[in-house]
Amino acid sequence: MMTRTRVVVTGIGVVTSIGSTRASFWAALTNGVSGVATIRAFDASPYETRIAAEVPDFDPLVSIPHKVAKRMARNSQMAVVAATRAVEDAGLDLALEAPLRVGCCVGTAAGDYNELESQHAGFLERGPRAVSPFCVPKVIPNMPAGNVAIALGVHGPNFAAISACATGAHSIGMATTMLRAGQADVMLAGGVESTITPFVLSGYQSMGALSRHNDEPSVASRPFDLERDGFVMGEGAGVLVLETLEHARARGAEVIAELAGFGMTSDAFGIVQPVSDGEWSAAAMQMAMDDAGMSPSDVHYINAHGTSTQANDRSESQAILRTFSAPPPVSSSKSMIGHTLGAAGAIEAAATALAVKHGVLPPTINYATPDPDCPLDVVPNVARDARVDGALSNSFGFGGQNAVLAFRKF
Repeated sequence: MMTRTRVVVTGIGVVTSIGSTRASFWAALTNGVSGVATIRAFDASPYETRIAAEVPDFDPLVSIPHKVAKRMARNSQMAVVAATRAVEDAGLDLALEAPLRVGCCVGTAAGDYNELESQHAGFLERGPRAVSPFCVPKVIPNMPAGNVAIALGVHGPNFAAISACATGAHSIGMATTMLRAGQADVMLAGGVESTITPFVLSGYQSMGALSRHNDEPSVASRPFDLERDGFVMGEGAGVLVLETLEHARARGAEVIAELAGFGMTSDAFGIVQPVSDGEWSAAAMQMAMDDAGMSPSDVHYINAHGTSTQANDRSESQAILRTFSAPPPVSSSKSMIGHTLGAAGAIEAAATALAVKHGVLPPTINYATPDPDCPLDVVPNVARDARVDGALSNSFGFGGQNAVLAFRKF
C-alpha cells in the first residue's frame, strides 16, 4: 500500500487591516484588535453602511517596482506582496528550485472592481478611447495568480479558484491535491480581495447583508452574537507556502503545521442562503476529517466562517452541532478583519495554522449576548491558551460552495 504524500505549511504571508506580517497579524488577532473603521477609500457618507475593514497605508512598492505596480490592480498588488512575504517567511530560495516544480493557486471572488468602475466611468464620459489598454488585464480574476507567478518566476501549475467566500480555502485545498498528485513540490496558495468600492458596497447594501453600526465601527462585526446585524466588508490577501513534507525536510524548513485534510461540498440550495440545518457544510467538515484521518475528538478548535449574518451563523452552528457531539471551541476572525470575501478562507487558514502552532485560540470579539440558536463556545472576547493538536477552518460561499481545511500539529 502506497503512503500518501504529506503536505505541510512552511510560510505565511498576509495583508490585512490588522497586520501585514505573520508576527503583527498574529499579535493583533490574539489581542482582539479590530480593523474596522469608517471607509477612507471614498466618501461613503451617502450610504446606509459607511464602515469597512480596509488595509491602512498599503504600499505595494515594498515588494514591487513602481513601473510594474502601475500595471497591476490593487488586488494583484496585495497578492504579490503576500506571496513575497510568504516565500520570505518560509526561507524558500526560489532560485534553487526546479522552475516547473513550484506552482501557484491564488484566487479572488470578484476580480478588481476599483479598475472596472473607474474605467467604466471614463468610457461613459469620453467614449472608447478613454479605456486603458491595461483595463482587461487588471480586471480579470485570474491575474493575481498570474502576477504572483510573473513577480516570483514561478513556472509550475498556475490557476485561480473562484468560489465566492470559499475561494481562499478552495485554492489551498486544490493546491494540496496537486502536491499529493506529484504535480509540484511547492505551491503558493491562497486568496485576495479588494472590492471596497461604491458599486460593490451598494450591491451588498441592497441585499441587506451589511452591518449598519456606523457610529461604532469596531464593534460592528459580532459573529454568533444575538444582536448581530450583518457582515462588514474587508479587504486583504493571504498566501501559504505549501510543500511536500519530503521537500520541506530536504531543505531544513520550519514546519508551521500539517495541512492534513480537505473537504468540499455543495448545498445545491440557494444563491445566497445556506441550508438552515447545515447538512452539507457538516458533510464538508466530516470529509476534511476523514481525509486527514482525524476523528471529532482530534479537533480541538474550529476557525468558523462566522460572517456575523443571522442566517449564516445559525446554519454554521447547526453544522457544527451535527458534526460534533461535544463541539470544540469556535471563533471567528471576521470579528476583527471583517469579511475579506475571496481572501477569507486563506487568511483564516493562516490563523488556524498559527493557532495549531502556538496553542492559542484567537477570540471572537464583540460577543455580548448569547444567541440560543448558536450554542457554541465562541472564545468570547479574550484569547485562550489551549491544546490544539488538530483544527478545522470553515469557508462557505454564495451558491452553497463549501470548503473545509483540516490542520494537524507537526
